Amino acid sequence: MKKTWYLIIGVVLLVIGCIAYGYHEHYKPKTAQELKTVRVAYLPITHALPVFATKELETADGPVHVELVKYGSWPELMDALNTGKVDAASVLVELGVKAREQGIDVRAAALGHTEGNIIIVNKDINSVQDLKGKSFAIPHKQSTQKILVDCMLEQAGLSEKDVQIVEMSPPEMPSALSVGQIAGYSVAEPFGSLALEMGTGKVFEDPDHLWHDNICCALVFNGQFVDEHHDLAKAFTKAYLDAGTYLDEHPKAQEEISSKYMKFNDSVIERSLKVIGFKDLALTEDRYNALVHHMTHIDLIKKVPTYSEFVDTSLLP
Repeated sequence: MKKTWYLIIGVVLLVIGCIAYGYHEHYKPKTAQELKTVRVAYLPITHALPVFATKELETADGPVHVELVKYGSWPELMDALNTGKVDAASVLVELGVKAREQGIDVRAAALGHTEGNIIIVNKDINSVQDLKGKSFAIPHKQSTQKILVDCMLEQAGLSEKDVQIVEMSPPEMPSALSVGQIAGYSVAEPFGSLALEMGTGKVFEDPDHLWHDNICCALVFNGQFVDEHHDLAKAFTKAYLDAGTYLDEHPKAQEEISSKYMKFNDSVIERSLKVIGFKDLALTEDRYNALVHHMTHIDLIKKVPTYSEFVDTSLLP
């Protein structure tokens, strides 16, 4: 009997100790670095280069500490952003707009790049008409790549009824093209340049001819994080835009930083950086209106968020 009481007392003390430790960990003062940390989600693509550069350019005494969080797919990344597991993300802008339409509080601050998308086909495809009855890959339905494909088909008098559009992870696209599983794909770099380097594909259309000044990825914040840490979110946005300027002025740094975060041959990275820019990352109202026009036209969105509902200009320097 006495042993039983000792056991009960021991368990109670253990529980009390765990509760006390948890309370201490939850309420203990945060370090200076923790107070200025922004957790940023990304996929390892060229479009996220300003996020990588922001991390590389940070200083110990700077206003922001960047904690990069790598994800393997857009749905996984968006779930983390929507639920507050991360504070911000470099993400397909269409996914951000769609989340806002669904009532999720996410807010864009800037673009991730200009240009940087590519349309690749196998070497037997010589016209859009040649794609009839074949499979064509995109990374996600809610994407600029999907819009570009629809524009390409529409200009040729075709529609999705004529071509099988399939969602596919970008890393799988070059190999799928090489074995004939798909006839082509629309994607973010460097996965187009990879097929060119492998010799299994060719550039098919100039995206700028399909949608002039097309936009793709953007820096998007979790809304609650902005409300609770507005100054920090604004400081990060400034650092991010400064990083874009730095990249534009230092082409060699683009290659060096890309090589650190993306495991591709130098020749693939060098090729991919020739078709992307980081100078003008402003998500202007004109650019936004063009985006939602295309999204509405191909039924990616029904209730369009206003520019001010989606783009938080208070975060701009």
